[in-house]
Amino acid sequence: MSVQIYNILMNHKVYFAVFGYICAVMYLRRISVSDFKNIRGAQLEFSRKVNCISGNNGEGKTNLLDAIYYLSMTKSFFSSTDAYTFRFGEDAAALNGSYVLDDETEDTISIGLKREGEKTVKKNAKVYKRISEHIGRYPIVMVSPADTVLVNGSGEERRKFLTLILSQIDKEYLKRMQSYNQLLVQRNKLLKMPSISWELMDTLDFQMSVHADYIFKKRDELCGMLLEKATGYYAELSGSKEAVSMEYISDLREGPLDELLAGCREKDSFLKFTSVGIHKDDIEFTLNGMPLKKCGSQGQQKSFLVALKLAQFELMKQLHGVAPILLLDDVFDKLDMQRVEYLLGLVAGDSFGQIFISDSNKVRMASIVERFTNECRSFEVSSGEFKTL
Repeated sequence: MSVQIYNILMNHKVYFAVFGYICAVMYLRRISVSDFKNIRGAQLEFSRKVNCISGNNGEGKTNLLDAIYYLSMTKSFFSSTDAYTFRFGEDAAALNGSYVLDDETEDTISIGLKREGEKTVKKNAKVYKRISEHIGRYPIVMVSPADTVLVNGSGEERRKFLTLILSQIDKEYLKRMQSYNQLLVQRNKLLKMPSISWELMDTLDFQMSVHADYIFKKRDELCGMLLEKATGYYAELSGSKEAVSMEYISDLREGPLDELLAGCREKDSFLKFTSVGIHKDDIEFTLNGMPLKKCGSQGQQKSFLVALKLAQFELMKQLHGVAPILLLDDVFDKLDMQRVEYLLGLVAGDSFGQIFISDSNKVRMASIVERFTNECRSFEVSSGEFKTL
């Protein structure tokens, strides 16, 4: 290990020892997977610290990580619909997991899915009245090659990223997002009607504005905190060669939403949809003052995204009080060995909780991980079949 990386790791250990957050311990002890994507059936016991999943591309590494993610979030990391979660030819899927909590008690989570749309989520054999009650109980962070959509995709992807974080740490935010979206659907339906009730429009605009104000403030605060932490991680990953930044862009910087909506009524009546609001928010990522999307290399973009996800992890741990489970899916792609060693040394430290790492190179992964921890369990997958090494 280079002297530079060693010093970085030591600085982080000192930071978390002196200024670190007192977090509860939570980890996934075991999982049972049935007909989820290409996994016919799997029953796996995990290490409380580091778990390595190896196998060739397309064999099922990412599907296992997504099953773990699904247990926490009740949806796939990669799709907003459940249509792609079933094994080919099957009409049902099931996930069961056992989480060990800070007091050594266990929570058993069971999720049953049917292709026609039915979804049942149970905690300790009791069905949730609302699935949203489950979100945030078992915090999780996924780092994946698919994160490139945060840089290269639409603003919707970046809004989803903010909502993913806030929904796990702020129940009020999740409720207000659901209410805002319902009101937005009603307003857009009203705009499509031949005759518009402007009295109803006034009511909808006022109600949307109340929720939007809360959502805007929470997103703005989150972006500021993410920026502060992500710039530090990026500087360490890149050797401080470039400066990165991010700016939260929102219509609400111009004024309250009800006033903005009132000023856009003629335009919205013509367009038949709502043209302003927090559903149009975005984040702009920059590198040395230029758009990261256009001016950043693949390596620079990847390093920034890893830094952003590490910032997400640290903030969620700080604000939630529980270190999230961290999923690293083929994260070594496009990172040089020095950055890989830095990343592994950091996440295997005491400040992080349970880690899942996937990589097609079993030897590379094992040789790096064993330098930082002895608490590791390894698995290998082929055609959706797993074996413990």
